[in-house]
Amino acid sequence: MNAGRPNSDGERDADIIPISAGEHHRAGTGRRGHAFGRDGPGATGAGTGAGGGAAEDRTEPAHDGHGPIERELAAGLRFLRRRLVGDYEVDEFGFDPEFAETFLFPLARTLYRHWFRVEMAGLEHLPDKGAALIVANHSGTLPIDAVMLQTGIHDHADRILRLLGADLVYQVPFLGHLSRKSGHTLAHPADTARLLAKGELVGVFPEGFKGVGKPFRERYHLQRFGRGGFVASALRGQVPIIPCAIVGAEEIYPKIADLRPLARLLGFPYFPITPTFPWLGPLGLVPLPSKWIIQFGEPVPMSDYEPDAADDALTVFNLTDQIRETIQHMLYDVLLRRGSAFSR
Repeated sequence: MNAGRPNSDGERDADIIPISAGEHHRAGTGRRGHAFGRDGPGATGAGTGAGGGAAEDRTEPAHDGHGPIERELAAGLRFLRRRLVGDYEVDEFGFDPEFAETFLFPLARTLYRHWFRVEMAGLEHLPDKGAALIVANHSGTLPIDAVMLQTGIHDHADRILRLLGADLVYQVPFLGHLSRKSGHTLAHPADTARLLAKGELVGVFPEGFKGVGKPFRERYHLQRFGRGGFVASALRGQVPIIPCAIVGAEEIYPKIADLRPLARLLGFPYFPITPTFPWLGPLGLVPLPSKWIIQFGEPVPMSDYEPDAADDALTVFNLTDQIRETIQHMLYDVLLRRGSAFSR
């Protein structure tokens, strides 16, 4: 695709830009100057760092003689025009920084701040710049925890989290397209290696659908972490693994049953029954307003091992088990600190 040039239909294609950790930094503001930096609402960690955000600041000056409604309307029209003519940039994985800044994060931020009242702790364990692999528990019936994790890191650590998703996500046309525009990509060793080599902050949920779709009675009990592919990627890339415990997602859609025949018919890994879905129709899709805490643990360095340790099954197994046990203990600690699931 030629960047910004007309295609055979006379329309312009989106520009494709190479990914680079430094290129995601928001224009015009540093980490401390960002309105939702590490010391912003909901953050309990300390420190500053380098970041991720839109590749270009396309906003108009605030003092232009127009009110905020007019400025927002004008900005929205400019955004739509750029979408229509293809005047926007995506990277080689399909990440669209302007789309994320204009659409994804503002919507997710409402849930993050006012509905789930998310707190982040241990932000000092996130690197200011350079590659790292965040490994988190997965839960909630629908993967809203992935969006909240990405939003929190964007707002408080000023970096874009590049999440790895399962094959099924990218087999659903709209969902796969939306995920790629939001900065997610397929959980494949080659894609993971390319992101880490570019200095990106990468996130993975090793439990997969077994974690996000587990019944409510098994809440906060980690499922199997697969075969340790994330450890092998971290070893080959010589990047630290940062354990992450997410508390609060388990209560948003308490899964009390699973219609497996219907799930198989639709090609889904499960079809959940919750106290509100499908009984309340569309209202049953509204998540319950549980209190969330996201805790980052101390990084586990991979520099103590050689890159070829990724081919040693015993080393990979031991490190995978170590990371899993660390996150499980973190979950217990954060649960005690949070108290009631619906506390303010």
